[in-house]
Amino acid sequence: MSKPELPGWRWGPFIFRLPFYHTRLYWPEALQGLFVAAATGLSLVPLMTMFFGLTFEEAVALSMLHSILIGSALIFFGEPYAPGWITPALPLVLAFVLGSYEDPVLRFQAMTAISLNFALLLFILGVSGLGKKFVLWLPDTLKAGIILGAAIAALKRVFIDDAERFLLQQPIITTLACAVCLIFAFSLPMARLKEKYHLVALIGAMGLLPGFLLAALVGPLVGEVSYEIEWGILIPPVGDLWLKVSPFAIGWPSAEMFIKGIPLALITYVILFGDIVTGNEMIREGMATRKDEHIDINPNRTHLSLAIRNGLMGLFAPFFPTQGALWTGVHVIIVQRWKQGRRAMDSLHSGLVSYYLMGIPVLFVLLPLVTGLRPLLGVALSLTLVLTGFACAYIAMAIPRNNTSRGAVVLIGTGLALFEPWIGLLFGIITTLLLVGWDRNPDPIPHED
Repeated sequence: MSKPELPGWRWGPFIFRLPFYHTRLYWPEALQGLFVAAATGLSLVPLMTMFFGLTFEEAVALSMLHSILIGSALIFFGEPYAPGWITPALPLVLAFVLGSYEDPVLRFQAMTAISLNFALLLFILGVSGLGKKFVLWLPDTLKAGIILGAAIAALKRVFIDDAERFLLQQPIITTLACAVCLIFAFSLPMARLKEKYHLVALIGAMGLLPGFLLAALVGPLVGEVSYEIEWGILIPPVGDLWLKVSPFAIGWPSAEMFIKGIPLALITYVILFGDIVTGNEMIREGMATRKDEHIDINPNRTHLSLAIRNGLMGLFAPFFPTQGALWTGVHVIIVQRWKQGRRAMDSLHSGLVSYYLMGIPVLFVLLPLVTGLRPLLGVALSLTLVLTGFACAYIAMAIPRNNTSRGAVVLIGTGLALFEPWIGLLFGIITTLLLVGWDRNPDPIPHED
């Protein structure tokens, strides 16, 4: 019989677990988290400085607030997933916000509108239990088109929209980093090598880090990177940031912004729901091995915690969609070590919170780390978007069951990537109805009760 879940202080449907008291630190996860989270957590900084009018220090402060909110999923809400961005939605959001608004104030207001729309949607679907019914009601062709739209938008931003700002500034190391990460993450020949050699499997498990480190080493040799490392502690200018981003300081979004943001909230929810199902299946598979620890999977709690996190983000640090349920690559790594038994990892919750450095935003205040990463952040952004584009593309193209559906998926994805969200979503619905029909899959999602 399974033992009770790791204890904590219950408040409402949530459980607060105090780091170092309820959960213990595991150094392997903490060290991975320090470098991988640094590479990805700061990757939005170039966008924030180039398109949203923030200084470098203010952008770091905004990333720090996002990191604190992400960590709160584990500490304050008791979630059993490795939280992260809803990455496939990011290119669609950027295409809408950057394409529709020129002024940084308007762009942050648009981010607030989308975040609050999404928070309200999560709250309603979570409390009512309609989330699963909504996703099952959608036709498979439309779902696949949404995911492919994210892929096209991501690759378009790297190779066309922002190529002169990022890719063409550091073409060698950006290409090198993307190639290494794609090979280790998706290559079939590399998968066979991972099975044969433990070292190769270990490198592959580090996610973005190998490609990123290689870029960091090669960059100075080819003249694309120059490091100016500063020593000391960075005090993130949260007060100055507040005056530039919060609706309490810059004004609230217009009704038009809220209305225009509704399709993106719906699209993002479809992607998010898939993440939640994926996370649940990984945990259930792990519990078959780890019968000594029970992990409480509670979809209502997950919806409510996500609603709170996205609502707080929209009010204090608006940059959608940085508050999601699952960082799949990290979740896989931690669950795999948890499955090895109590000697490897006593509790899944301890392993998860260790990866997020026990909720302490240390990487955002270490000036040598922040300034050392600064010339590589454009690479980190391109790397994130390229991997997102590739992963979304192969997921999307695996869904259609016939050639007509595959063609429709390409049309829908292109429409969503190139048009405004309302137009893209309407185009997708019409394309689905006329070419395929409402081809929803009536089968229930496995194990989702």
